[in-house]
Amino acid sequence: MESEEVIAWTRILTLFFALGIAAWLDHKERRVPNQFWIRWSKPAIFLWTLDLLVAQAEWYVFATAAGMVAYASVAVIGRPSLNDIKSGNILDISVSIWYIIGVAGVIQGLINHSDESLISIIAGDGSQAATLWWSTFAVLLPILLVDLAWRMRLIHGGADCKGLMWVSILVPSWSSIPIFIPDYMEKSAIAMPPAIALLVWGGLAFLFLPIIMIFKNLKNGNTTLKLIWHAEKMPIEDVMKKHVWLLSTIADMPNGEKKIVHRTRAPRVTPTKEKLATELRSLTENGVEMVWVTRKYPLLVFLWPAVIPMLIIGGPMAFIMPVLGI
Repeated sequence: MESEEVIAWTRILTLFFALGIAAWLDHKERRVPNQFWIRWSKPAIFLWTLDLLVAQAEWYVFATAAGMVAYASVAVIGRPSLNDIKSGNILDISVSIWYIIGVAGVIQGLINHSDESLISIIAGDGSQAATLWWSTFAVLLPILLVDLAWRMRLIHGGADCKGLMWVSILVPSWSSIPIFIPDYMEKSAIAMPPAIALLVWGGLAFLFLPIIMIFKNLKNGNTTLKLIWHAEKMPIEDVMKKHVWLLSTIADMPNGEKKIVHRTRAPRVTPTKEKLATELRSLTENGVEMVWVTRKYPLLVFLWPAVIPMLIIGGPMAFIMPVLGI
């Protein structure tokens, strides 16, 4: 095997096993420690560096890649501040230096390759040096999109955000990994970045969840149509032990009576343990033994199996658009 192939297959193994461990941690604990991402960022950065060395990249390409890593590190170690830098914080000073190096790399890259537009690079008409730098600089796009999605609460989990940023560094471009059925990607004019493709594949996996829930509820004899596609019944004593949102509650009616009401949506803000305990106590006092709940499904659990279609086909749009005749 050539050097590029060794690096590519090492990437696949790293992606599959690290994302699998992260998904398991998020499923069991609903959190993935920052130390996990720091530890697994080392092989990701190392493999990217090897890639650039094999490609005989210029210094500004390495500097641009360093800037992308520095920007992604904000999700784990935070953004360096002037006060922390003045106080002599080694970590913040180091990240700030990487920012400066990254900016220098981007400026030099724009100076050298501004005459070759990104469109020409996508069309395959750019020089090898320009293609290498633009593909490195393009890693900014998925990291920026994921960061904005997390800040706008479109992606709720911090671990999901960090995981996708980590994927952006580990798999900076489609040429970084071998696609088992490359025909769809080769025919596609434009392909979304690998990390965004993984996010879309994971989102498509969510479409199977309502079908599974409907069959599960019908099997258990639960036929409430507005709930069976996304919720399930659970013994009230198990609610505090599980990662779920409580949908059942006691409502005071105008005539003074109390009625059991089942919400169709999870609460916008996760209630505190004290508030949840109060709601459960109220339900128990009114003779309720089974309640409707909806599980908190971490996105990483869906991103891990989404690695398989990404490695087999590539980007989802490259597959879906030809199927639709577009």
